[in-house]
Amino acid sequence: MNAKALKTLEFDKILVMLEKHAGSPLGKKRCRDLLPSSDLGDIRALQAQTTDAVSRHLKKGAPSFGSARDVRASLKCLEVGSTLSISELLNIASLLENTARAKSYGRHDNNEDSGDSLDVFFNALEPLTPLSSEIRRCILSEDEISDDASPALRQIRRQIAANGDRIHSQLNSMINGSLRSALQDAVITMRDGRYCIPVKAEYRGSVPGMVHDQSATGATVFIEPMAIVKLNNEIRELEIKEQKEIEKILAALSEEAGQHIEEILCDLENMVELDFIFARASLSLEMKGSEPIFNTEGRVQLRKARHPLLEKHRVVPIDIRLGQTFDLLIITGPNTGGKTVSLKTLGLLTIMGESGLHIPALDRSELAVFEEVYADIGDEQSIEQSLSTFSAHMTNIVSFLEKANEKSLVLFDELGAGTDPTEGAALAIAILSFLHRKHVRTMATTHYSELKVFALSTDGVENASCEFDIQTLRPTYRLLIGVPGKSNAFAISGKLGLPSYIIEEAQAQISEQDESFEDVLTSLEQNRIAMENDQRAIAYRMEQLERKEKDLLNREKTLEKQKDQIIRKANDQAHTILQEAKDYADQTMKDFRKFGKNSINSGDMERRRNELREKMNKTQKSNAIRPAERSTKELKPSDLQIGDGVKVLSLNLKGTVSTRPDSKGYLFVRCGIIRSKVHISDLELLNEPDVTLSGKAAHVSTGKVRMSKAMSVSSEIKLIGKTVDEAVAELDKYLDDAYIAHLASVRVVHGKGTGALRKGIHQYLRTQSHIKEFHLAEYGEGDAGVTIVTFKK
Repeated sequence: MNAKALKTLEFDKILVMLEKHAGSPLGKKRCRDLLPSSDLGDIRALQAQTTDAVSRHLKKGAPSFGSARDVRASLKCLEVGSTLSISELLNIASLLENTARAKSYGRHDNNEDSGDSLDVFFNALEPLTPLSSEIRRCILSEDEISDDASPALRQIRRQIAANGDRIHSQLNSMINGSLRSALQDAVITMRDGRYCIPVKAEYRGSVPGMVHDQSATGATVFIEPMAIVKLNNEIRELEIKEQKEIEKILAALSEEAGQHIEEILCDLENMVELDFIFARASLSLEMKGSEPIFNTEGRVQLRKARHPLLEKHRVVPIDIRLGQTFDLLIITGPNTGGKTVSLKTLGLLTIMGESGLHIPALDRSELAVFEEVYADIGDEQSIEQSLSTFSAHMTNIVSFLEKANEKSLVLFDELGAGTDPTEGAALAIAILSFLHRKHVRTMATTHYSELKVFALSTDGVENASCEFDIQTLRPTYRLLIGVPGKSNAFAISGKLGLPSYIIEEAQAQISEQDESFEDVLTSLEQNRIAMENDQRAIAYRMEQLERKEKDLLNREKTLEKQKDQIIRKANDQAHTILQEAKDYADQTMKDFRKFGKNSINSGDMERRRNELREKMNKTQKSNAIRPAERSTKELKPSDLQIGDGVKVLSLNLKGTVSTRPDSKGYLFVRCGIIRSKVHISDLELLNEPDVTLSGKAAHVSTGKVRMSKAMSVSSEIKLIGKTVDEAVAELDKYLDDAYIAHLASVRVVHGKGTGALRKGIHQYLRTQSHIKEFHLAEYGEGDAGVTIVTFKK
C-alpha cells in the first residue's frame, strides 16, 4: 500500500488511537508499525483474531500486558554468559508473572465447546513459575536483596548489624559521658560509610580519632573516635563480603535464567502479539465496530458505515455500494454536504479492514481486497514546486492512471476542478472512461453537470448525491445512490440574502437545456422525498401490525397454556374422585359381606351411608363440582311407583324404587347391589324406561354388568410368596370381583410350604357369608397347594 494514500486517508490517526489501547512498549510499537495486507488469507486470519479477542474481552474482560517489557538485550547478555543486574532480573520475573496470568486468562471454561484462533498464542506461553518465584524470593526490589537469598548473606548481615549495635553503644556512652560538652549535637552520623560524631572545632584536639568531614562554616568537625575505628573497619569488610555474595546470587539467578532463553523469548513475542491483538479488540469496542466480509470480486457494500475519526454521536451513517452492478460511482451535491467524507470513509475502512481492524459499520458489511488504494483528495498546491491546484491534482492522476488496475481502488475529490469548467469536465469524463474500461473500482466527487449526464448514459456508472435540506440550509450527510445531486447555488444564495434580481439575472445566463436538466433533478428529488415519506409510513404501519400479531400470538399461547393447565387439573380431580368412589364402593361391598345378608344391622348401615354421603359432599365442595340441579318440581309419594328409575342426588347415583314412601317420606332405593333408605326430597325421577326392577329388562341390564365383569376376572388367583395379611387383602378384593361376575367357583393357589398361608386363608374364608364352601383340591389339581372356593347362588 502506497504511503501517500495512508497519509491522505489519515490512517496514521487510526494507529494513534490503536496505540492507546496497547499496554506494553513493544505492543505500542507493533501498533505504530501496522500496515494493510493484500493477501485474503492473512486478512481473514487477522480479522478472526480481532473477533475472538472481542469475544474474550466481553466474557472475561481485558487482560493486562503492561509488564511485557523488552528483555531481548538481557537475553543477549545471557547468551554470552554475562550476569544480569537486579533490574534486568526483575524485568524477566515481571514478564514471566504476566505470562502466567495471561496463560490462566487464555484457558477455556468447561462449558466452552471449542477453542478459537488465539489458542495458539496462549498455548505457546511458558510461565516458568519456578524461575520467577526464585527471582522474587531473592530480590525484594531494585535496591534490596533478601536476607534469605543465601545462608552466607544472612550471616554477613547479622554480623554487620551486631557491629553496628556495638558502635552505637560505645558512641552513646561517649555522647552521654565525658564528651558531652565537646559535641555540637548529641547525635551519631555517617560520613563515607563510617560512624562519626559532630565535635566543636575548638575541642577537636580533645577527641582522639580520624576527621572525615567538617561543616560549611568550619564550626563543626565530624570525627570517628579511635575506639570504634576497628569496628568500622570490620563493618566495611563485611560490606565488601556482602557485595560479593550478592554478585554470586545474581550470577546464580542469571545462570538459571540462561537455561530458558528460548522460552523467555517466545513468551515475549507471544505476549507482544496478544497485546497487539487485544488492542485491536479494544479499538473495535470503542468504535462499536464489526468484522467485515472480504471478497476478491471487487464488491463493496458498507451498511451504516461511519467515519471513525468523527464523533460517534454526530456522524451520520451512510450506505455505500460499489462493484456489483456498477464499478464507477459519481457523487454530486453542494459543498460541505459530505461528499469528501464519503470518499474518505470508503478508503479508510478498506485500509482498516485489510489491516485486521474492525470497521465502524453494521454486521455483514462487505469489503473487497484491493492491492492498492489511490486517493487524490484535498488541495495539494505547492509554491516550492511551482505547482498550482490543478497541476498538483493532475500529477497525482497521471501516476494513478499508470499503476491502477482492476485490483485497485481509486478515489477522486473534485475531479477536473481548478481549470476551465468545460475543459475540466471533458478531462474528467475522459479519465473516468479510461478507468471504467479497465474495470477499476472508482469513486469521484464533482460539481459538473456533464458528469451527471455521463453517469446517466453509461452502463456500469452510477450517480449518487449527498442530501441537502434547502429549508434549513444544512446538509443531512445522507448518501443517496442512484440520485444525481444539485449544487443548489441559487437557493442557498437566496436564503443567505442575495437580492432576487441578481439571482434572476444569473438564472437567465443558464442555457435552456441546462435549466431543463436542473428542473428534472428537482422533480426527481421531490418524488424521492415523497416516496421516502410513504415508505416510512408503510414501515410504521407494518411495525404496528407485526407488534399486534406478536401480541395476539403471545395471548393465544397463554390461553392454550391456561387451557392445558385447566384440563390437566380437571383430569387430576376427576381421577381422584373416581378413585375415591371406587374405594367407597369396595368398602361398602365388604360391609355387606361382613354383616351378612340375613343379619344386616340397619342402624349401622344407615350410619355408614351417612358417612359416605358426608364424604361425597366434602369431595364435591373441595373439587368445585357443581351439585346436581334439582328438579323444579318436588316429588310426591303418588309420583313414585315400584320399579321407577330415580337418581339419588346426595350420592349422585341412579337406581330403582324398591318400596313406596312411608308416612315420613322415606323409602328404599336399590342402586346396583346396594339397597339404601333415602328421603323422597333427595330423589329425582328419571325418564329411563329400561331401568326396572323385574322382568327381562332387569336381566338385560344386570347381565351386561356381569358379562363385562366376567370377561375381566380370572377363575384363579395366585398368592404364593405373599404374607398372610397381603394375601388376605388381595383375596378379599378378588372374591368381591368374582362374586359380582357370578363365577360359580374359583381356585386360590397358595402353595404348600409350611402351611401358615393356607391356614390364614382358610380362617378368612370361614368368615365370609357369601361363600358356600371351600376345600383343598384333588390329587392332580394342585393337591394341598390349592383351595377350591364355591360361592352361594
